[in-house]
Order: sequence, then C-alpha cells, then structure tokens
Amino acid sequence: MEPVSKSLLFVSEPEGISAAVPERDGDIALPLFGHTCAAGFPSPAADYIEATLDLNAYCIRHPSASYFVRASGDSMSEGGILSGDLLVVDRSLKPVHGSIVIAAIDNEFTVKKLVLHPRPALMPMNPAYRPIDISDSDEVEIFGVVTHSVHRFQ
Repeated sequence: MEPVSKSLLFVSEPEGISAAVPERDGDIALPLFGHTCAAGFPSPAADYIEATLDLNAYCIRHPSASYFVRASGDSMSEGGILSGDLLVVDRSLKPVHGSIVIAAIDNEFTVKKLVLHPRPALMPMNPAYRPIDISDSDEVEIFGVVTHSVHRFQ
C-alpha cells in the first residue's frame, strides 16, 4: 500500500477480496475489419478482414491483477460510464491525476475521476453531482484503475 496523502491510500489487493480470473479453454479471436465504421453517413464498406481480435487480450493487460465490476447510477455518464456498464479494473496500475478509479469511501465503493491537485478529490463526470473532497480525516482507499467500459446495447 502506498500512501499518497494522509487520507488517500492505494490498495493493490483488498483485504479478504481476490480477483476471480475466469478459466478459458482457449482464446476467442473474432474478425477485426480493416476499415473504420462511419458513425455519420455510411460509406461503401470493403469486406476485408485485417486481423483477429481477442477482447480478453485487448482489455486485460494484467490478468492476475484485473477484475470486473458493474457500474450503477449516472454520476459518470459524461465520462462514458453508464449504469449497468461492465468496468475492467486493473489493480496493478498506479492511479494518477485524471485516472478513473474504483474507490472506497467509509466502506462504500464508487467509481470516480481521481484529482490529486490542487487538492485530492473524487470527481463525478455529471454536473448534477458534487465532487467528493478528500480531507486528512477521510478514509479513502483506491482499489484500481478503470481501463475499459463495456456497454451493452441489447
């Protein structure tokens, strides 16, 4: 554990909690098309597969230090994290100013943007919510950096 300030502590392995790494029979590689997909007006698409992509390899850099958590609420909606999204969290990454983190504040878990200066705070990414200022009397632990968000449309 590495203290950043008297009240902000980075935790690499939560006490009593370990990440479950699913067992797989093998990699699942899906086709990755070489062309981008226009989000505006469509363009004629070429049926060309550039490579294959395994989402596990793409999303998880450190399997033994990674876990998934489901987001709830709308405090991070303007950051692209919606209620129900599946977040990929890496405990091996050091949180820096601007990282999206999983934090525990007085034993309540939350996902927020970490701000280290001018004063430590956990920032929502929705103007309807207030920042959570971190004072020396607060007990805040960081349980990892969010690296990806998986959003299901159907």
